[in-house]
Amino acid sequence: MTYFCISAQQLQKLTPYVHPLIGTEKMGHTFPGATVPFGAVQLSPETDTISYELNGKYNGDVYKYCAGYRYEDKTITGFSHTHFSGTGHSDLGDFLIMPTTGQLKLNPGTASNPESGYRSRFSHNDEISEAGYYKVKLQDYNILAELTATTRVGVHRYTFPKSDQAHIILDLMAGIYNYNDKNVWTYVRVNDDKTITGYRQTNGWARTRTVYFAMKFSKPFKSYGQKNYDGKRVYNGFWRKFDQNKNFPEIAGKQIRMYFDFDTQENEAIEVQLAISPVSQANAMENLEKETGSLSFEQVKAKAQEDWNKELNKIVIRGTEDQKVNFYTAMYHTFINPTIYMDANGEYKGLDQNIHKAEGFTNYTTFSLWDTYRALHPYFNIIQPKRNADMVKSMMAHYEQSSLKMLPIWSHYANENWCMSGYHSVSVIADAIIKGNYTGDAKAALMACVATANKRNYEGIGDYIDKGYIPSEKNGTSVSNTLEYAYDDWAIAQLAKHLGETEIYNQFIKRSENWRNNFDKTTGFMRPRLADGSFKKDFDLLSTHGQGFIEGNSWNYSFFVPHNPEGLIQQMGGKQKFASKLDKLFSMHLPDEFFADTEDITREGIIGGYVHGNEPAHHVAYFYNWTGQPWKTQKQVRHILEMQYKSTPDGLGGNDDTGQMSAWYILSSLGFYPVAPGSEDYAIGSPAVSNAVLTLENGKNFEIEAVNQSPENVYVQKILLNGKEIKNFTLKHSDIMNGGKIVFYMSNKPKK
Repeated sequence: MTYFCISAQQLQKLTPYVHPLIGTEKMGHTFPGATVPFGAVQLSPETDTISYELNGKYNGDVYKYCAGYRYEDKTITGFSHTHFSGTGHSDLGDFLIMPTTGQLKLNPGTASNPESGYRSRFSHNDEISEAGYYKVKLQDYNILAELTATTRVGVHRYTFPKSDQAHIILDLMAGIYNYNDKNVWTYVRVNDDKTITGYRQTNGWARTRTVYFAMKFSKPFKSYGQKNYDGKRVYNGFWRKFDQNKNFPEIAGKQIRMYFDFDTQENEAIEVQLAISPVSQANAMENLEKETGSLSFEQVKAKAQEDWNKELNKIVIRGTEDQKVNFYTAMYHTFINPTIYMDANGEYKGLDQNIHKAEGFTNYTTFSLWDTYRALHPYFNIIQPKRNADMVKSMMAHYEQSSLKMLPIWSHYANENWCMSGYHSVSVIADAIIKGNYTGDAKAALMACVATANKRNYEGIGDYIDKGYIPSEKNGTSVSNTLEYAYDDWAIAQLAKHLGETEIYNQFIKRSENWRNNFDKTTGFMRPRLADGSFKKDFDLLSTHGQGFIEGNSWNYSFFVPHNPEGLIQQMGGKQKFASKLDKLFSMHLPDEFFADTEDITREGIIGGYVHGNEPAHHVAYFYNWTGQPWKTQKQVRHILEMQYKSTPDGLGGNDDTGQMSAWYILSSLGFYPVAPGSEDYAIGSPAVSNAVLTLENGKNFEIEAVNQSPENVYVQKILLNGKEIKNFTLKHSDIMNGGKIVFYMSNKPKK
């Protein structure tokens, strides 16, 4: 084992422990390309062009391509600049570039017949993926493709063979979760023989999304052209006077592919820089000039990897080689999203589709809040507090620009997608303010939380307020919505209490108990309730379909009262019965039929009936602490860490969900977890690492040491915080931020 010491003079090189290919197979949906921490550009290979639509309906196979790249595939169709990491739905995939040689082909072709298009075969033996860098050999063209990036610029280097028919294709039709009508409009302007600019507007998960670009070659192209696949138009204006297909400098249409021709010598490298902007072509060009300018590929790559090392060194661990790979890959995943969403000059397009300027903060987008409020944002409050404060300010800007005056639910690229349930921005906001990580107007933030929680015409909130639950007849996810609203209301109550707003506190602490209205005492489980007050008769505890839950069943959601475990334990019959029910959850057998139709979960993502691959039960293993049996928390946490996270391409038990799965891994490996964000308390589990040093932004260090650590020694015998014993299995946020050391004494026998 090697212990990495942090040096003020030179950062330790932790990027070798990052394996971006982890989680790309099955349900991982991460992308293996080049990005910098929280970068707007996420440059990555695409391995197929599956359509979202098939015969007028949803095409289930498209789900495999949420990130554009699938490990099992044998061909690459090109390299595009925007991606999501580990999501269960998708968009983006903008500005796909593909180098080729020989006869020009402007169709990507098919995986079964690669020669029919411009795609190329590749092998994982010729593929290298690192933090900030990606390399692969395109076998059909004998071209070495390399990628790196800055925050807003993707940088390509293509090393060609000798050819008088070398091409670089710019596919403006390509996209993720694509379909025929997704492209609303595309514009391209050839400024000179090295530089082009333009934009692409799409209508998909984000209803109105426009991305501008500026693209620069290191070598002049000898000719260029385009093919427009729009089909026959009723009206073409008088542009028909020109031949727009060859060497014409201004192109517009819905379905465009462009090409640029070169003569190349053996092993000649052509570099391409492509900058994006949410605002304008001019801003895209300014982003390019400011971030890359005259820098070489190697200089950009070195800076990207230096940035990654700086971020990864915020936590330095001692452990096994596999633990280091898993840990630093998880850190890499957590520092991909949310993404910076503004130009180098601070401008961005807002939710109102107007141009705004971020004054005094960095604006972010890609808020998958149903996932990330649980662990990712609490983790940021420890290790990235300034960024998290800016993310809260970004949410407040979203609220101010919203025509509905609501905080984000699931948002990206100046669009609200309304995906998943709850209004979990309020959890992120409350957690940040209560933990002292917000410098904005806290009272205004509270009022934005209240306004969002009182939006009566949004997904059953009116009934929830009036009845204390959402009737099953009116909403297909009535139970999970009620439970998630109740937790969010508790978070609002904690924020109100923190700010001395007693009336708001009383209102929302009462609402936070609405979970009781869906608890059926006769069965001991959460259950859909009808408008007349009766419980739904046809009810299946194991099914995830038609039972009132989203991405879960009653067995998982019945434990979703993170803010009041004591009350839930009492409802379920006391500590012993509650612990026995937890035991059954982790040991039961869930028949295949109950997740056969679920896209994002396989058998590998399940332990008993506990579904780690989806988020609603992520806190449940820690509930044993409230039953007087903390050793069971310790055992289950270490089991989940071992079973659900592996250093292989199919190493995740489910989607990473923009960092939530990875944040769970990091915090649990360190020995604690935020069961209810909005509280200063973390539940203590069982650290998996031997030692960790957290370098905090306030200049202090917090050290974690596990004495007698081993795979068998999962049980905690004693905990000392700065020399004083902790007996309640609770660590406070201030304990961490004040710096110091916590020592766990480990054993292979539970301390009962």
